[in-house]
Amino acid sequence: MAELLRLHDPAAATEMADAEAASCDHPWSSGMYADSLTGQDQVYAYRDANGQVLGYAVLLIILDEAQLQNIFICQPCQRQGHGRRLLQQLMHSAASQGAVRMLLEVRESNHAARALYAGCGFVESGLRKHYYRNDHGPREHAVLMEAML
Repeated sequence: MAELLRLHDPAAATEMADAEAASCDHPWSSGMYADSLTGQDQVYAYRDANGQVLGYAVLLIILDEAQLQNIFICQPCQRQGHGRRLLQQLMHSAASQGAVRMLLEVRESNHAARALYAGCGFVESGLRKHYYRNDHGPREHAVLMEAML
């Protein structure tokens, strides 16, 4: 069974950024991860029983709300149900820390992620127009989603 491991060392930022760059079209930079690791965010590695990192997530809890800042599964481990299990563990962890709902934003074009979130109980609650930069073309809308924990 896979587990969440809380990370605190800013040295992990480069490894996380490299793993996401190999897995996603719009990765965070190592600086963004370093900021999360030294700030108020909770940064997690998701590892299997052998210690292999399957993915990463960044969560921010303020009072009774959890904000999912980032989540991804490493490229060779995608499409195996790890994303759903990671998200469910994050939701459980947030609830155990007193959060009553989780919020997130996702690129409008990211249909796979939106389906994953909907399958875990998230509903679309709004739209942030022109929120995300695109390397080629106009800015992309962010779909706001939330789930009660």
